Amino acid sequence: MMTMVFAVEEINRNSSLLPGVKLGYRIMDSCDHIHTSLQALFSLVTHSTAENVTEERMDRSTQPETLPSCLADSPVSAVIGLASSSPTRAVAQVLGPFNLPLVSYFATCTCLTDKRMYPSFLRTVPSDLFQVRGLVQLVTFLGWFWVGTIETTDDYSHYGIQAFTNQFKQQGGCLAFHLTIPKSPTVTEIQEMADRLQSSTAQVVVVFASEVQLLELLLEGTLGFSFPGVSIPGLKEFLLNVCPSPKPGMEFVNMFWEELFGCRLEFSSDSQNNSTYSTFKASDDEKPICTGSEDLRYTDSSYTNVSPVRISYNVYKAVYAIAHALHTLLNCGSEGYEGLCEKHKSFTTRQLLHHLKMVNFTNQFEEKVYFDSNGEPVPLYDIINWQKDSKGEIRFVKVGSYDGSAPMKQQLQMEQSAIVWTKGQSQVPVSQCSAPCSPGSRQARRPGKPHCCFDCLPCADGEISNQTGSTECTKCPEYYWSDKDKVKCVAGVEEFLSFYDTMGIILVALTLLGVILTIVITSVFHRFRSTPIVKANNSEISFLLLLSLKLCFLCSLVFIGQPSVWTCRLRQAAFGISFVLCLSCLLVKTIVVLLAFRASAPGSRAVKLFGPSQQRTLILCTTAPQFCLCAGWLLGAPPFPFRNPTYQASTGKIVVECKEPWPPGFYLVLGYIGLLAFLCLLLAFLGRKLPDTFNEAKLITFSMLIFWAVWISFIPAYVSSPGKFTVAVEVFAILSSSFGLLLCIFVPKCYIILVQPERNIKKGMTGKHVK
Repeated sequence: MMTMVFAVEEINRNSSLLPGVKLGYRIMDSCDHIHTSLQALFSLVTHSTAENVTEERMDRSTQPETLPSCLADSPVSAVIGLASSSPTRAVAQVLGPFNLPLVSYFATCTCLTDKRMYPSFLRTVPSDLFQVRGLVQLVTFLGWFWVGTIETTDDYSHYGIQAFTNQFKQQGGCLAFHLTIPKSPTVTEIQEMADRLQSSTAQVVVVFASEVQLLELLLEGTLGFSFPGVSIPGLKEFLLNVCPSPKPGMEFVNMFWEELFGCRLEFSSDSQNNSTYSTFKASDDEKPICTGSEDLRYTDSSYTNVSPVRISYNVYKAVYAIAHALHTLLNCGSEGYEGLCEKHKSFTTRQLLHHLKMVNFTNQFEEKVYFDSNGEPVPLYDIINWQKDSKGEIRFVKVGSYDGSAPMKQQLQMEQSAIVWTKGQSQVPVSQCSAPCSPGSRQARRPGKPHCCFDCLPCADGEISNQTGSTECTKCPEYYWSDKDKVKCVAGVEEFLSFYDTMGIILVALTLLGVILTIVITSVFHRFRSTPIVKANNSEISFLLLLSLKLCFLCSLVFIGQPSVWTCRLRQAAFGISFVLCLSCLLVKTIVVLLAFRASAPGSRAVKLFGPSQQRTLILCTTAPQFCLCAGWLLGAPPFPFRNPTYQASTGKIVVECKEPWPPGFYLVLGYIGLLAFLCLLLAFLGRKLPDTFNEAKLITFSMLIFWAVWISFIPAYVSSPGKFTVAVEVFAILSSSFGLLLCIFVPKCYIILVQPERNIKKGMTGKHVK
């Protein structure tokens, strides 16, 4: 209030701003209450012109001894106030239809931005919209996403908390609790609120309320938004020179004086109409009478602490804004009026309101003063920290600033090292419902809880999270896999049946054993090629069968090692043709045995019709379909190397295998082998009991039984085996069936040749003696 008086008197002493015009004022107390505010307003605007010439209105006067005339027809041209939002809304709504300017210095509610409801309202304090934006930026900047909120029952608090909540949630924040402080809370209500604060996991509380309502809660460590403060030259001396007086308009000063010094003022008049202090004694239960020697210079209160002033500065700017509007409206300083204002110009409140909205000047503190389209100033704030001094008293320390008109990333400026937190700590308090999940895990929201409350679950295999607080795990690219900590993707380890694996070494050893054994048997057969047991059933077919078995053993080597384009194409074709050649030879040998032993005479015509050339032709005819099938398969849809990530989830490895674009090709090859094997088994089974000393059909039957057992068990094992074990199963089946054929058919003959040579005679073969 006294700053407004100071500003008016300073303007009246300024010969350049409103030359020839003097401003007047009338002060009314709203008591921060809507009903009282409206009462004071009606008293202010309806007061008679004659009574308010020198007290209530902005007037002009060049001769103090004459009654001045008013600037406008209305007793009041503009109103400065009010301090809180709820009474301001009521007054602004009343003044709006009359276009009477109302300039507030402390009503910050966003609701007052509505120009349809409050067309004549302006303010020198930014809207809470900017304070809320700055507060949200401040809270999130400090990493607080789990906070509680407290509001009071006035519009400032209600709208502020509502706006903060909406914007805070948009930034990912969550509310731990929300409390409303009643106007007159009971002890029970206070205790319930205290218990709620104590039990909450939130370490930060966001409050929209006046200082008086939360004085007991503001402890050391509080951060708040405040308006920029300045030191107004001459203001302190003006305030300290104030003294009580019985004159009209000094009631507030007198009340302040009595409250500050704890005494009671009494006035009496002497013969010269000069006021003096009365000296009569007060009653026992009343305060002592003021002596008149009290001096404000020796007091320590917020009244005398004017360096810097914040809210008072908004009042100072409001008075100057109105003065600059009048300067323009009254054509002050223009030609034709001798440098004075156009005193006798009649104007309306609408005209004054228009010029007030257009005000734009730079004051003595280098601040540009103007109003935007909503009648609001540039949103500038100081961020202050409540700190205790050496005496244990709270003082305000600027630790940052917020400029709502700056680019987004430059609006908030903080000096964190200057902040003193609760209990004198220097570290920023942590307020969170759940600690952020570490890299390698993700947040899993708890049912029925805000999204800030979550559990941390490790990422699945093949997924990573490399940041703290990740809400989702990221799947690794193809052929990459997560490391053991699930924080980065690494190139997948390629797996195939290698020559250096234990399994690969065993299979290679078995293959070489089979090849060596086949070579040994071939050598034995070649050494004794002229003996009856070798010559029986066409020795040429026997040597061809040994060659095909050797190829069967060797084709397994193509399945071992890293797959390439050529090995993928060669492996199944080599396997299919080698086994068909082997089974074709067995089929011919079986037919020869049946024909030889079922003929009516040794030189029967049936045996002659199925001679060596016919046997070769049958082998060629039975092998040719498989050859054509393999050739067509390789030309039409050849297998190719493929990195299969299917088993990464279970093994973490990429299986390098041969991809078969046309799976029926493999099953047709396998099916044809099965067909020949079935024919061999059937014919051999029919001749198993022929009367002979050495029945080869019986041996072929045993070998075919082993062959069928191996390949019947191979199919489910092949389908169900993962990764490189699929190849291992097929190699094992090839080796097992090859060894079965080799051992069942040729080992017994070698035994007779080497151990029982006496049986290696024609009689031994046919069961008849040849003389």
